[in-house]
Amino acid sequence: MTKTNNRTLYIVHAAIIAAFYVVLTYIAAGFDLASGAIQVRFSECLTILPYFTNAAVPGVTLGCLIANIVTGSAMPDVIFGTLATLLGAVGSYFFRNNRLLVSIPPVVANALIIPFVLKYAYGIEGSLVFFALTVGAGEIITCVIFGQLLISVLNPVRGKIFGTDSEAVRKKK
Repeated sequence: MTKTNNRTLYIVHAAIIAAFYVVLTYIAAGFDLASGAIQVRFSECLTILPYFTNAAVPGVTLGCLIANIVTGSAMPDVIFGTLATLLGAVGSYFFRNNRLLVSIPPVVANALIIPFVLKYAYGIEGSLVFFALTVGAGEIITCVIFGQLLISVLNPVRGKIFGTDSEAVRKKK
């Protein structure tokens, strides 16, 4: 595959991941699960995708940014929520060779950053520790439980979805 084709494939993968992130956030928002002190944002399970492709890092970051804007999030949430997702995805990329550890960075990033957003951007009453626990619990559900299920589903078809050049395929050879 040529360098141009690889770059195009990378952009397409990132764009598709971003679109999935936005759609999944809308679904969670429809059930009032995408924001607040207790949140289960289904789209966050996509932060494990660096296990398969590094295109997931800009993909989930852009998806989070767009989702936060179109769902009417406060500006600090748009900025710091997107930053939390970026840091989680980058952390997942660094742990891409360990199936279990790839799920942990998004949990930690969101549990550390989002409580401040909830308290100071939205003025939700409660302690930062409480928010860290509730946000962390939601992230465990989405990133660890759903994320590991997503890895199990995608592993058998990773070469077809992410291409034969995906890091996961190369490391398995």
